[in-house]
Amino acid sequence: MKILERQPSEKARSYAIRVLLYNITALELPPGSSVSENEVSSVMNISRTPVREALIELSRMDLVDILPKRGSFISKIDYGLIEESRFMRLVLETAIVKLACEQGISSYYMELLEKNLRQESSLSNTQDFSVQLELDNHFHQLLFESVGKSRTFDIIYSQMIHFDRLRILSLKSWQDARVVKDHQNILYAIRQKDSELAEMLITRHLTRFQVEKAELTKRYPDYFTL
Repeated sequence: MKILERQPSEKARSYAIRVLLYNITALELPPGSSVSENEVSSVMNISRTPVREALIELSRMDLVDILPKRGSFISKIDYGLIEESRFMRLVLETAIVKLACEQGISSYYMELLEKNLRQESSLSNTQDFSVQLELDNHFHQLLFESVGKSRTFDIIYSQMIHFDRLRILSLKSWQDARVVKDHQNILYAIRQKDSELAEMLITRHLTRFQVEKAELTKRYPDYFTL
């Protein structure tokens, strides 16, 4: 388990949630593994109460299973939740890229997107999976912001954690550079104001996990719900 630096004035409960969420997403706490209040509070140097509250909050997000008299366990990856997250993202992001093609993207956001792609490319063959995921999510966030829909992104971001766990697992399995290529192609379509191409590319980008499903469940059978 990786311990992140505590931010100034950050409450213990918020800190515990942030650290646990990071480790669940990055698979530092693997699906199905147990998590001890005592151990977490010890390594984070905080009391058990905020850790317990954090675990309860994460259970509401379907990321932790709290079983009476047995303890707390990291929830296994549920393709049903991933599909629901993907559905929401696909509906909204298809509309976003269409809007970006119709109204265009300012030079300011185009520069930010191009900078993001350069950073993604430089890390695509490294083991910095969490940073790769962060850059991936930031690319999509910039698309929403570029057409004035940042609050809409905030809504779907809260549902992306299940998708993100699968994304990290995919990166660890294949170190796949296709994501960077997808982003480059999507930005090209937007630059050309080709909404039909952009919608096709974002659909392929967000449904790729369906192709990988069989191989991932075969490689990591204990990570997934039946």
